[in-house]
Amino acid sequence: MIRWISYPKSKRPPLIAQKISTVFERVSSSIDSTSKDLASNAVLELLANGLRDIGFRVERGKRKEDRIDVPVLFGRNGKVEKTFQVDAYNPDECVVLEVEAGRGVLNYQFLKDIFQTCMMSDVKYAAIAVRNIYKHSNDFKVVATFLETLYASNRLQLPLEGIILIGY
Repeated sequence: MIRWISYPKSKRPPLIAQKISTVFERVSSSIDSTSKDLASNAVLELLANGLRDIGFRVERGKRKEDRIDVPVLFGRNGKVEKTFQVDAYNPDECVVLEVEAGRGVLNYQFLKDIFQTCMMSDVKYAAIAVRNIYKHSNDFKVVATFLETLYASNRLQLPLEGIILIGY
């Protein structure tokens, strides 16, 4: 079962959230974390064609030419000095997608994803996909609770228009 929610909840979800969700829905039986134990790269591979169809560039591997680098810092003559690698990036919609598996919550990878996305140039939305269930943890609920708290407290202002959380 694919679940998703867009933050802040006081804003209408962007159309791209539904498009991303549809891509996940199309492969849901192959990636369902209640019955499958796939690594994040395996999940991304199953999503790749659908993501490309909606305008995403998708990581193809770990070699330099296969990675997706999003600029963070620019130096002399506008040359990119620092980038962060992402799983997928839609430059037209200004969305970065990170697909996490076991360490999504266990190692707080979702927090690193949010932080890095906040640093990226020309990015408005962070889309983070986590398992619905990992071992005995409801990872989707854990991250959703964290994001609910983040936005409800209003103590930390993110430079993003929003975060899209997807559970698979």
